[in-house]
Amino acid sequence: MQKGYNSDVEISGASYHVQTEDWGLKNPFIVTQVFKNGAVIKNIKTPYQQALSRGPVSDERAIRLAMKDQHQKILDHLLSGQSL
Repeated sequence: MQKGYNSDVEISGASYHVQTEDWGLKNPFIVTQVFKNGAVIKNIKTPYQQALSRGPVSDERAIRLAMKDQHQKILDHLLSGQSL
């Protein structure tokens, strides 16, 4: 299980917190939660099979890269004004 990513951004006066984590080999998902002013507004749960096209599910570097990619995509959506 990998340590996660956390980011805080403010958009048009609203505070967002984006948290991405790895649920590990026994529960093989990369999960990102988006909070707006403290409340969860979106939960993105991606299975390893889908997220890890760059390496085997046991490859920690591939898991870390998939987590970083998912986290950044969500941040990019928020910052560009796109809905999640």
